[in-house]
Amino acid sequence: MHLIEPHEPRLLAIDDSELIHRLLKARLKHEHIEIHSACSGLQGLEIARTLMPDVILLDIDMPGIDGFEVLRRLRAEPALHDIPVIFISSQSNTMDKVRGLDLGAHDFVTKPFDLTELKARVRSALRVRQLIRMLAQRAQLDGLTGLWNHAYFTQRLEEEIANSQRHETSLSLIMCDLDRFKNINDEFGHPFGDHVLEMFSQLLADGRVGDIPCRYGGEEFTLILPQTTIEEAGQVADRLREKVKSLVWEGHPELTLTASFGVTDLYRAGAPTIEAVVAAADQALYAAKQDGRDRVRLAEPKGPPMKLTA
Repeated sequence: MHLIEPHEPRLLAIDDSELIHRLLKARLKHEHIEIHSACSGLQGLEIARTLMPDVILLDIDMPGIDGFEVLRRLRAEPALHDIPVIFISSQSNTMDKVRGLDLGAHDFVTKPFDLTELKARVRSALRVRQLIRMLAQRAQLDGLTGLWNHAYFTQRLEEEIANSQRHETSLSLIMCDLDRFKNINDEFGHPFGDHVLEMFSQLLADGRVGDIPCRYGGEEFTLILPQTTIEEAGQVADRLREKVKSLVWEGHPELTLTASFGVTDLYRAGAPTIEAVVAAADQALYAAKQDGRDRVRLAEPKGPPMKLTA
């Protein structure tokens, strides 16, 4: 699994002055910041939605919609709500500062810029942005296993279904759980049961780059496999099944654990929805359990053939 992907911080400057854009690029060129420009409030909003910048420098006085209205709209959109905004203005007006801060501005800089001050304020905003992203990500992680949690799974599966539909690519889902896990807790205790979950999670996390392992709940886990056919996903599941059986447990060398796996893709789910995909994988997992556990079962087709590429 992959956590926050490192990238050069992105700064979006929204100002109707071309001179300001040239000055910013000249004065921040050694800061290892990717600088983007917008010359109006509406253009800035459009760029912000696609760029997802890490900090925004926003002029107050612009034709069309002013900086206050731009900030209001930024704060109204969930995806843009937490991006730090630094107001820039040629006026050192206390009421403007108060109004901007009340709307959710992070900071305020007066033109002409003092280079040292500008850099310090931008760095401060970037630290805030990084902290917000880390906190948001932590809320999406399962506390015991370190895998993505159920909430993230639902969000990410929805995104991957949309991508698969848009680009006509394959998408598969594996649901799996440890066989007779309750017996493990009963016989060896919950601390050892937690250790088993952690080890199983590590197997999932050490898989292919691009696969997305999540803890669905209890001893049940999921693996989202973008651009992967159901046959390929079945092979991934079978390799995981073999690895689980081969684990050696310190203090319990006689113990052999197994896991069962249900696999589906969009075609076999019958509909490109979270509910349909999860239900198809869950039914396949149930079939694996009914057939004796320690096995992989593929979902039965439920829809017309789909034109997809791996």
